[in-house]
Parts: sequence; C-alpha cells; structure tokens
Amino acid sequence: MRDRWELATPAARARGDQDNRLQHHRWVVVTERRKRHTVANVATARESAGWCWSPAVMDA
Repeated sequence: MRDRWELATPAARARGDQDNRLQHHRWVVVTERRKRHTVANVATARESAGWCWSPAVMDA
C-alpha cells in the first residue's frame, strides 16, 4: 500500500491521509455511542464513498 501512496500526487496523499484520520475518528465516535460495529462500518463507508470521489475530480 505504501508503494501506491508514493505514486499519488502530494495533494491526493494529503487528502487520503485526511480521509483516513477522519473516518477512524468517526468510527470511534459511533462505536463509543454503543452502536454495533457493522453500523459503524456502514456509516463510515458511506461517508468515505464521497471522499473517494473527491481526489478523482481534484485539479492535478
């Protein structure tokens, strides 16, 4: 995975790192509210889908 990160532009790497941190925080918050892990996974996956689209449309 680190090899793929090296192929990305610095802006895309920053956006991906930001997404990873945000989604982890979101997952922790949802599980702390005593939601099932599957519910937390679906919530973060739905939010992450939007983030996955953003680097695709970023200016190079």
